[in-house]
Amino acid sequence: MSEFVERFSVTNRKALVTGASKGIGAETCRVLADAGADIVAVARDPSGLAETKAAVEAKGRRCLVIEADLSSIEETRAAAQNALDAWGTIDILVNNAAIGLVESLLEASMESFDKVMAINLRAPLLMAQMLAPGMIAQRRGKIINVSSQTGVIALVDHATYAASKAGLNAMTKVMAAEWSRYNIQANAVCPTVIMTPMGEKFWSDPARYDPFVAKVPLGRTGKPIEVADLILFLASSASDLITGDNIMIDGGYTAL
Repeated sequence: MSEFVERFSVTNRKALVTGASKGIGAETCRVLADAGADIVAVARDPSGLAETKAAVEAKGRRCLVIEADLSSIEETRAAAQNALDAWGTIDILVNNAAIGLVESLLEASMESFDKVMAINLRAPLLMAQMLAPGMIAQRRGKIINVSSQTGVIALVDHATYAASKAGLNAMTKVMAAEWSRYNIQANAVCPTVIMTPMGEKFWSDPARYDPFVAKVPLGRTGKPIEVADLILFLASSASDLITGDNIMIDGGYTAL
C-alpha cells in the first residue's frame, strides 16, 4: 500500500454510524467500508439497514446492524452497549442521525423542540459517553459529528434544528478540549443543503430551492458522497492534527 493511501485508510478500524439507513449515514457506511473499516450501522429503518449491510459486506467488510430509536435515552445507550458487547471497542464514532422539523419561531412547539434536541444533540452526547471510555483506554479515537451550516448561520423556519446544531458544534469543541489528551480527535462537519430524503422534503419546492442556491457561490447543493468523503478524511490518520473544528462544506455559502 502506498504511504499516502495508508494515511487515508481506516483498515480494520471499527466505526459506528448513526442514521445509517439512508442519506449521508448510508453513504458514510459505504465509504468507510471501502476504505477498510468494519461498520456498526444504527438506525430505525430495518429495510434501509438491510441495504446498508449488503453494501458494506459487498466491500468485504463486516456490518453489525442495530435497530434503535435515538430519541430514547434507553435505546441509545443500549445501541452503544450492544456494539461494545459485540466488538469490544469502537474506533470511529459518526453521530449522523438527525431530524429537522420546519416551524417558524412562533409556531415551534415544545414537543418538537424536545424531539429535535433528543435526536440531534442528546443522542450524540450519550453515544460519546458510552464509546469514549474505550477510546481513552486505547489512546486513540475519532468522533465526527454531522452538524449543519444552519448551526452557524440563520435559516428561516428552522429554529429548533439550528439550535440543536449550534449546540452540537459547541459540544464538539468541549469533546476536543477534554479528550485530546487521550489522542481522540473530535470534529463537526457542517454541510449545506444535501439532497437526502430529509433534505428533499423541504427543498424540493423550487420556491425555496432556487433563491437558496442563488446565494451559493458554487451554484448548487451538495451530494451525500461529498460529505462522506470529508468524514473519511476526519476518520483517517491524515487528519490527526485537526480537532475541535466545525468544518464548513457549503459551496462557499458562509464565506460571503
